[in-house]
Amino acid sequence: MERPVEGGEMAAALRAAKRALRGELRQRLRGLGAAEKQRQSRLLAREVICHPKYQESKRIAIFLSMPDEIQTEEIIKNIFKQGKECFIPRYKPHSNHMDMLKLSSAEDISSLTLTSWNILQPSDDDSAREEALAGGGLDLIFMPGLGFDKKGNRLGRGKGYYDTYLERCMKHPSGKPYTIALAFREQICESVPVAENDIQVDEILYEHC
Repeated sequence: MERPVEGGEMAAALRAAKRALRGELRQRLRGLGAAEKQRQSRLLAREVICHPKYQESKRIAIFLSMPDEIQTEEIIKNIFKQGKECFIPRYKPHSNHMDMLKLSSAEDISSLTLTSWNILQPSDDDSAREEALAGGGLDLIFMPGLGFDKKGNRLGRGKGYYDTYLERCMKHPSGKPYTIALAFREQICESVPVAENDIQVDEILYEHC
């Protein structure tokens, strides 16, 4: 009977460590001004556009930014400019289920629904869009997150959407896509607490001091 208790205590300690770090990171991000966010976002957009993995990828998933995330608008415009296929998340509330649905153009974003979380995404009754894993899979996923460490560990917002989606990707014939996290330098941590089922990102892009 001792081992489950020990495991439960470890899980509780991990949840507490993640919760504390999320609070610290949210505070750091609140201190970032709009101009600084825009400056770092533009710098990363230029870095992405020159990145070999981006250049060779045809089917790319990318998040539509919340105010405390790297702004992805320039990258999305370039995806279409380069003739690549662009997929964006549709999160299912009260679950850890997410689909990546095809965007027809950068202008298509204006037709999307604003959720209660203040995120633009295709509506629940929008069944016309291709889901990436129903077709050719994905070559590259740009990952959001609250915090990252230099080993590739990622701290999300606690819902598990991306870890669950990557597990689905691994079962697709095309295999797991390459993953790149986009971060403000203020989101880089010494160490991110992780569980065994937390999936590392392949690469983290941020401004190096």
